[in-house]
Amino acid sequence: MYSYYVVYGRRDREQAAGVFVMDVGPGDALLWDHKLKAWSYNPALVVGFLDDDRNDDRWASVDRAEAERIALGVTGGEELPDEETIGWIFRWRGRPRQGG
Repeated sequence: MYSYYVVYGRRDREQAAGVFVMDVGPGDALLWDHKLKAWSYNPALVVGFLDDDRNDDRWASVDRAEAERIALGVTGGEELPDEETIGWIFRWRGRPRQGG
């Protein structure tokens, strides 16, 4: 259902620098925001990064289990959200539902 990507630094392909989750059809995307220290809905940034030819050697597609493992290192211990939570974030485009 979802696609998972690992992002590497420019100089070090051995150490993961980020994790992306995408629902490619509607173009929804989630990433670990290092400044906010939180998972963040940001499809423009993710799609822009993945579509930029200059970044082709800086990311890899992985399965969910690998993304979960890598996320712990990238986030400093914060787990990758489960798919139900990711679906909720994508439905609300990262914003909490307002009103009843």
